[in-house]
Amino acid sequence: MDPERLIPCPYDKNHQIRASRFPYHLVKCGENNKKRAKELATCPYNARHRVPKRELQLHISACTDNQEPELFSGTSMTFSPKKELKETPRSWQCPPCQEDWEAGEWW
Repeated sequence: MDPERLIPCPYDKNHQIRASRFPYHLVKCGENNKKRAKELATCPYNARHRVPKRELQLHISACTDNQEPELFSGTSMTFSPKKELKETPRSWQCPPCQEDWEAGEWW
């Protein structure tokens, strides 16, 4: 993608933003246009894609950044639990010091 290419802002069509600045503009303009931001959904494959919520499924099926087409096929997704973490020690103790500064061994 050409960093100097102009992209129309999804929040305000009067805004033409350089591709290199587009992610920053999306955040700023979304905060300034909260009503419009509530009407738009973010594409799960590319956060730069903002589409009307009612068109999200259509966008997902046609998105060029779609890497997992079966992800939104209507099946419920299940997640396996993470491995159980080993219990951490309740208090950390530093290892014993090997130097004896009282004996003058530090020179």
